[in-house]
Amino acid sequence: MRAKVLVSKAVPDFAPRLTEDIFLSDESNTVILPGFSDVHVHFREPGFSYKETVRSGSLAAARGGYTAVCAMPNLNPVPDSAESLERELEIIRRGAVINVYPYGALTVGEKGREKADLRGMAKLVAAFSDDGKGVQDEGMMREVMLECARLNKVLAAHCEDESLLFGGYIHAGGYAAEHGHRGISSESEWRPIERDVRLAAETGVRYHVCHVSCRESVEIIRDAKKSGVDVTCETAPHYLLLDESDLNEDGRFKMNPPLRGRLDREALLNAVIDGTVDMIATDHAPHSAEEKSRGLEKSPFGIVGLETAFPLLYTYLVKKGVITMDRLMELIVTKPRERFSLPLSNGDWSAWDLGAEYAIDPDEFLSMGRATPFTGWKVNGKCLMTVCNVKVVYR
Repeated sequence: MRAKVLVSKAVPDFAPRLTEDIFLSDESNTVILPGFSDVHVHFREPGFSYKETVRSGSLAAARGGYTAVCAMPNLNPVPDSAESLERELEIIRRGAVINVYPYGALTVGEKGREKADLRGMAKLVAAFSDDGKGVQDEGMMREVMLECARLNKVLAAHCEDESLLFGGYIHAGGYAAEHGHRGISSESEWRPIERDVRLAAETGVRYHVCHVSCRESVEIIRDAKKSGVDVTCETAPHYLLLDESDLNEDGRFKMNPPLRGRLDREALLNAVIDGTVDMIATDHAPHSAEEKSRGLEKSPFGIVGLETAFPLLYTYLVKKGVITMDRLMELIVTKPRERFSLPLSNGDWSAWDLGAEYAIDPDEFLSMGRATPFTGWKVNGKCLMTVCNVKVVYR
């Protein structure tokens, strides 16, 4: 192989391991990058395989350059014990082409009323979360935080106060007011984060905030870090590149949390630059084409993102000088792996033609989901090959 390895200060010891059957032509724009990691994906199995399977989701991840992902537990059955988790693990062992690490649920059935068997699952999961639902009761959140702290496991929180939703489904901003939609306030996100960082300081848990979308959340997390709370957070490419001014009456613009205002997007970009945001995750959440055809009000929340994340971030953040390539590697390689204890070997890498320019076309996706707000966006960077555990998993 004669493609060049892109040496990054973020991954200083990375040296891709090659075998004789791996060959790439000597193209000036072809680079080797360490395997990306995403701590927030939905692969829908078991329970919802008409939306995505572990096989199709992991193939999509491989096409996007990812070699490690963490799969959320809003499944059927919910992995809330070692017994229910085993069904998901068997599907992963049978179908995954990359390293897929499951989450265990925080509460039984993700219903927020009874603590799940965290101890029984601890050695089998990357972390714990009730993603898709926020833990509403403060006493229950304290209880699961204390248990996660005893087990030295990350607690990844979906922060959403259901008492502040009022049936909303897009951001409570200008677009909602102008088009007669019910809005979701930013307070429904930042108020639980405010509660949780206080509880994290009290319990000593390794606390992680999922899909941060608004400027108030950024400030709370920034202040918590300064005061010594063990907190990290993620945002997603769509919150960095889009805001409510980009909305139209199409289900592919509906996700939870929703696209916020321009000032929120700018605050998130600044938080990526200054390190308040630790990592970028896709929140890859596929649905069927029929489900996402119902418009903003009636479509389910969620878009896909594994196959578009790196090209979008490279094109619109790195190439435009917002962040460096080293910083991008921190956000999608080293920081998520460090926080969630995901190993990176020299047998995990992807090869990219950074000079390739094309328009994003969902019909080319390997994911079963097609809903993306980035359809038609011009990007640079095409994945030529992904290798996981020294095995070619995408070419």
